[in-house]
Amino acid sequence: MSWLWTTEDMIAAMAGRPFGTLPEGITGISIDSRSITPGEAFFAIKGDRVDGHDYASTANGASLLVVSEARLPAMGRLTVPMIVVEDVLAALGRLGLASRERSRARIIAVTGSVGKTTTKEMLRHVLSPSGKVHASVASFNNHWGVPLTLARMPEDTDYGVFEVGMNHPGEIRPLVGMIRPDVAIVTTIAPAHLGNFKNIKEIAAAKAEIFEGLEPGGHVVLNRDNDQFNFLDRTAQSLGIEHIHSFGQHAKAEFRLAEFNGSDENSTLWLTIGGETLEVALGAPGRHIAENALAALGVVRIVGADMQKAIEALATLRPEKGRGKRHRLLIGGGSFTLIDESYNANPASMRAAIALLAASEPTGRGRRIAVLGDMLEMGEYAQKVHTDLAVPLLAAGIEHVWMAGAEMAALKESLPESVQVEYRENTDELTDYVLNSVAPGDVLMVKSSLGIGFGKIVAALLDKFPAFADTQREF
Repeated sequence: MSWLWTTEDMIAAMAGRPFGTLPEGITGISIDSRSITPGEAFFAIKGDRVDGHDYASTANGASLLVVSEARLPAMGRLTVPMIVVEDVLAALGRLGLASRERSRARIIAVTGSVGKTTTKEMLRHVLSPSGKVHASVASFNNHWGVPLTLARMPEDTDYGVFEVGMNHPGEIRPLVGMIRPDVAIVTTIAPAHLGNFKNIKEIAAAKAEIFEGLEPGGHVVLNRDNDQFNFLDRTAQSLGIEHIHSFGQHAKAEFRLAEFNGSDENSTLWLTIGGETLEVALGAPGRHIAENALAALGVVRIVGADMQKAIEALATLRPEKGRGKRHRLLIGGGSFTLIDESYNANPASMRAAIALLAASEPTGRGRRIAVLGDMLEMGEYAQKVHTDLAVPLLAAGIEHVWMAGAEMAALKESLPESVQVEYRENTDELTDYVLNSVAPGDVLMVKSSLGIGFGKIVAALLDKFPAFADTQREF
């Protein structure tokens, strides 16, 4: 049996004590009692809303439980063996540190205001032909997601890819201290979570914390087209980092976008790297995806993976759920296209999604329709950033905008009469309107911050209208 961890090593790493007759080892780790598979350990983490100890009895199939000393008396009726620790989340962190210590993998960490998850998944995709890749699940990029991903990393991993997120200053520093990357990527700096910062420079400074955990001799990869490039470059240099790389269209970018040709289903880019220009077919549309590909292929070069196999892999890339995944759905003897951008939103990602909609061709009498919801955590800038969306919408020629949310009222007032606007106060009301108003030939792009819940609109459309063909698959 190939164990992820032996229980002996777990106990030593977590400073725990055994309770009951423990198995020799575990095959995996879960913090969700609903998704336990036989052989895994269930870590009863106490979160902001729920306490995993309350669900320990439903972790059917778990080989062992990791529980806190304080809650052990309440576990009295359970017969599953346990490792008892003072604090479960802290114990998971210690196990993550032990995982990093034992690993010989090349470790890559990704942060940025936009494109973290897409770039992380792209790296998983392009590195897989060259070795065993372990990467964060979904957007596991916070104070529990990072240690969980580390603790789940098999010892024989060749490439580890980690996403690092933040909402406030100081949140990246402890996470990157655990990850200790060999390569750190900053995808871009944009006004995300702007309500928690004074200005864009503060956001850049918070993202630059990723440099502090870099391994000696490590590499940094920066977006040369971003206004904060010089600040990030200087910050990295001030920390003694010698290997600083850049990507983008800028003439001085090391991994340079020489040309881009996009359609509504896929795209082609020409990458200048190491003195040669390579043609790269992408199985996903959008210039922003092409820019992420520059960074990913740059990492392939840095870590010495197979470039040709990486390029071939990009041809099979597909957008994932909530991040540009396309669905062609049947309606009234025809079909319409749904672009699911519902996972999250900030001003930069809104503009990228609007550009994606603009590049998509309706059929027949179909319309391009932007279905937009509030961008959260904008603070005192909320009204301005929503009003400013009128500029890219008008520039893209989008004539139909359906929206919901308190902040979107500002955009409603700023759009001219030439744009057909439908506004509803909440997601449920807009969902009803969308379901009854979409028509054959339309292209709908659905975009909002996650907390607004526009995923409901996508789910309702997928539930009501059958798929035309399953031509798209996720990463």
